[in-house]
Amino acid sequence: MNTSLSWIKAYVPDLDVTAQEYTDAMTLSGTKVEGFEQLDRDLDKIVVGQIEKIEKHPDADKLIVCQVNVGTEVVQIVTGAPNVKEGDKIPVVLDGGRVAGGHEPGQRVEGGIKIKKGKLRGVPSNGMMCSIEELGSTRDMYPEAPEYGIYIFGDDVEVGSNAVEVLGLDDVVFEYEVTSNRVDCYSVIGIAREAAATFRKEFVPPVVTATGNDEDAHDYIKVTVKDTDLCPRYCARVVKNIKIGPSPKWMQRRLASVGIRPINNLVDITNYVMEEYGQPMHAYDLDTIAGREIIVRRAEAGEKFVTLDGQERQMDEEVLMICDGEKSVGIAGIMGGENSMITDNVKTMLFEAACFDGTNIRKSAKRVGLRTDASGKFEKGLDPNNAQAAIDRACQLVEMMGAGEVVGGMVDVYEEERQPSRVKFDADKINALLGTSLTKEEMLDYLAMVELAYDEETNEIVAPTFRQDIHRLADVAEEVARFFGYDNIPTTLPSGEATTGKLSFKLRIEEVAKNIAEFCGFSQGMTYSFESPKVFDKLLLPEDSELRQAIEIMNPLGEDYSVMRTTSLNGMLTSLATNYNRRNKNVRLYELGNIYLPKALPLTELPEERMQFTLGMYGDGDFFYMKGVVEEFFEKVGLHEKESYDPNAGKPFLHPGRQANIIYDGVVVGYLGEVHPDVADNYGIGERAYIAVIDMPEIVARATFDRKYEGIAKFPAVNRDISMVVPKSILVGQIEEVIAKCGGAYLESYALFDLYEGAQIKEGFKSVAYSIVFRAKDRTLEEADITKAMDKILKNLEELGIELRK
Repeated sequence: MNTSLSWIKAYVPDLDVTAQEYTDAMTLSGTKVEGFEQLDRDLDKIVVGQIEKIEKHPDADKLIVCQVNVGTEVVQIVTGAPNVKEGDKIPVVLDGGRVAGGHEPGQRVEGGIKIKKGKLRGVPSNGMMCSIEELGSTRDMYPEAPEYGIYIFGDDVEVGSNAVEVLGLDDVVFEYEVTSNRVDCYSVIGIAREAAATFRKEFVPPVVTATGNDEDAHDYIKVTVKDTDLCPRYCARVVKNIKIGPSPKWMQRRLASVGIRPINNLVDITNYVMEEYGQPMHAYDLDTIAGREIIVRRAEAGEKFVTLDGQERQMDEEVLMICDGEKSVGIAGIMGGENSMITDNVKTMLFEAACFDGTNIRKSAKRVGLRTDASGKFEKGLDPNNAQAAIDRACQLVEMMGAGEVVGGMVDVYEEERQPSRVKFDADKINALLGTSLTKEEMLDYLAMVELAYDEETNEIVAPTFRQDIHRLADVAEEVARFFGYDNIPTTLPSGEATTGKLSFKLRIEEVAKNIAEFCGFSQGMTYSFESPKVFDKLLLPEDSELRQAIEIMNPLGEDYSVMRTTSLNGMLTSLATNYNRRNKNVRLYELGNIYLPKALPLTELPEERMQFTLGMYGDGDFFYMKGVVEEFFEKVGLHEKESYDPNAGKPFLHPGRQANIIYDGVVVGYLGEVHPDVADNYGIGERAYIAVIDMPEIVARATFDRKYEGIAKFPAVNRDISMVVPKSILVGQIEEVIAKCGGAYLESYALFDLYEGAQIKEGFKSVAYSIVFRAKDRTLEEADITKAMDKILKNLEELGIELRK
């Protein structure tokens, strides 16, 4: 998007800034200026002169000697231009001035060419008359300029005035990078509105007055929109008694400043309104519209159509066409047809201003291989409420320029009117989001500058329909930030755990899990979340197992990746098997990965994703080594209560006598054990393998990193060792539970140091020995203190059928 500074100033009259100031301020307020070009950067000391006298050069047939009045004096200039005569007003570069370049279109010399007085074939020449090319422009932008020769001003130009200003070349053209959600800024009015807010100036948009005679446009044209999903609004007005001619200089200059070649008043009006309002328009010769009817419909398959550029193009059923009662007359939103184009013989004209589906226009332009300025705007998704304003502006310009007689009324097909969006206003939340301390009134003042109104009754910000980017409070906060000034927002420290430069609590727990596993010799592995349903058979899961209730993937890579895993075992066992088959010894792997548990099948809501800490190993190590790794992890994450193990875990994929559920705080938080020999065979693992799986959500809910310092013990400990004969059905965990429960306040620790089964122990029993440590923090313990606690421990052990060894 390009605009000239002079065009912006037409709607922001008090704007008085340099090009660089404008660039910096607009970019900081959110309308990014990519760059700018000063049209007069290479022009200096160029004035309007009038030729008073012309004489032939005494020594050159093709040169003439002119006496030129430049306002302050009469200078002599020698030229070879064939088109000048006495009385002509022409641009003159004075001695020491600069021009842009040579005579060729687009030719420009960096820094310009300096003009000095001198002699041409012996005759003094004090300056130079200029062609439009030498002033840095082209005949495309100044069609009144001669093809060869000096530019001639009209009679209304004052001699001695600045020729650069008269030509409108004392201007700056800005190039913007406009994001696709700011469709309103694809117009000069939209940019001007932003400029007025940025510089705190009054915004004065053009005032559109009512136009039209006493007739009714409905008597001239009928409009039917068959595909309202692709054309939500279609406006049509009629102009009769057309008078084609050049558009006024001010319009030509504004169009030329943004790179649009002036053609004639009708074409220039449509281009002007497209740039001014951001609403593309099209004009048809009404006499070529069969049946005086416009029909908006999808094209027929294979339909061919000749566009204004003379090219035949083939359509498909997704391209939207503008048709009359017999034929297609235009590709909607892209280009009109050759069969309805405006010619010099036009008498009655149909103005079209419509709104089309942006996505369809973009795809259609690609299909037919034709992208235009109009399609580039339509594909962004225009505001349908802007169409009427644009077409009324065009008709106003027609009357203003005497280009025709506007027929009263407008044909308007608009089934569902777009309403302004509303967002709840909360000044406190905006301040919290931005880190500012603005008052509600200050915020509303900033919002009012860009026409975001405040509804006091509902406490809502009402965004006009041209602001299609305002949908939620964050969008409103962005508007406040833009005009308060991003550079004025104070620097504040981040708040909240997620923004303080450290890991969240959950990730810290997972980091501990990684550290413990790697400290114990485990390497991290990563496996797919997609698995095969055959996995459940390999793991010996019964047919009614909940783990078989897996989510099926709609577009799987294949059967082996067709369901989401409900257990992490398959990935771990597959990795162990791969290592075993490659003859790797003593393999230890761990993985932190999600399993996916549906709440119902078929899915009615998102499944539950649970992180699993999975450990697997074979080679050196056994069940108790794996148990030790689990206990080390629990201790590091602050699970200070003693976990317990239930051997009746009932896991079909684990060895029936070497498995256990891990229980903490009365809840099963995981399991561990030796892999069932049949499962190991299924995976091709030829030796004993062990796994542990810990359900991380249960751990995170109970973990803590709070630590309480305890000083070094000042008083001696007292040790007691007991050796017991224990029935084999009694687990050491049960013995430890009794010791912990009955040891009293002075119990410091206990440890199993011997376990024996043999001929010296009676059948069905085993020998178990524990070392128990007592200590008081405030005194040296006496024998009575120890005896009381030991008696209680032994009594409760006897109730379990345990005897002291004699």
